[in-house]
Amino acid sequence: QVQLVESGGGSVQAGGSLRLSCAASGGTFSSYSMGWFRQAPGKEREFVAAIRWSGGSTYYADSVKGRFTISRDNAKNTVYLQMNSLKPDDTAVYYCAAAQFLNSDYPRQYNYRYWGQGTQVTVSS
Repeated sequence: QVQLVESGGGSVQAGGSLRLSCAASGGTFSSYSMGWFRQAPGKEREFVAAIRWSGGSTYYADSVKGRFTISRDNAKNTVYLQMNSLKPDDTAVYYCAAAQFLNSDYPRQYNYRYWGQGTQVTVSS
């Protein structure tokens, strides 16, 4: 059983930056691929970014490509999401998730077995 706890959310003006962290416990973190998803009010949860267990491959939604960076520190059991040039449309609850096996269908939520409780990100114009 893997527990995931997100942190780093908050309120920021458009154009600003935030770094989200997701700390994992209860499993072998380095064996899991990790993802970030988000859910805006009234919308379905959507894929944001993913990183394979080794950190060698990263994937991004088109809407955040070039602005967000996913990374991981396996020694600290933590995955990060650096968010730059934030826009009001980035306002959402952000969730991290862990997948034991990640194939080419990585944006789909069914791949991810464990989920955190989420952290709120609010971007004002």
